[in-house]
Amino acid sequence: MTTFAIVHGAGDVGWSWHLVAETLSANGHTVVAPDLPIEDESKDLTDWATTVVDAVAAHPRSTPDVVVVGHSFGGLVAPLVAARLNASAMVLVTAMVPKPGEAPGDWWTNTGYTDSGLEDKFWHDVPAHLAEEAQRRGRGMTQTAMTKPWPLPAWPDIPTHFILCTEDRLFTPDFMRKVVADRLGTDPTELAAGHYAPLAKPEELAALLTNLTQ
Repeated sequence: MTTFAIVHGAGDVGWSWHLVAETLSANGHTVVAPDLPIEDESKDLTDWATTVVDAVAAHPRSTPDVVVVGHSFGGLVAPLVAARLNASAMVLVTAMVPKPGEAPGDWWTNTGYTDSGLEDKFWHDVPAHLAEEAQRRGRGMTQTAMTKPWPLPAWPDIPTHFILCTEDRLFTPDFMRKVVADRLGTDPTELAAGHYAPLAKPEELAALLTNLTQ
């Protein structure tokens, strides 16, 4: 069985992955999805990665086979976690894809990001009660993590998969296809969901995670 180490996105919490975790756990896997210290100005991406690494080590059902999953801004942290845990694979879910030495705050300009202009970029396909709870749990975001260069000299040399959400209004499909081709050199797997796929399509996302990495 596999341990899925989940790295949530900016302003988010591990709770957003609880439905995916339920499905994966029901199939015998272990899921670790800690809240990252995203509001602490004294901590950077490396510290965020440490939070996940420590959570995996402390979990009583952790297995040697670890797959790291990064969502949205968590794409900047997932490779740091994967490198330290000697992960067997990594899956990025509608995530930012950094380059070595690139400050997260520069990612938007460097990738040619343009706003979709749509008002509801996050919750349009999430059930109302889940969207309300997710927004209630939302947190602030430190600027420390935005200014320091991404620390790895290269991406971890492990199988890396990208799940592109075809209904994403924040990272639109056409934009992300270009980013994935340029920065990962691979073809993404597509999922008919918006940016918060873990809440909108949890069972489908859980199935993709296992099918891509088992």
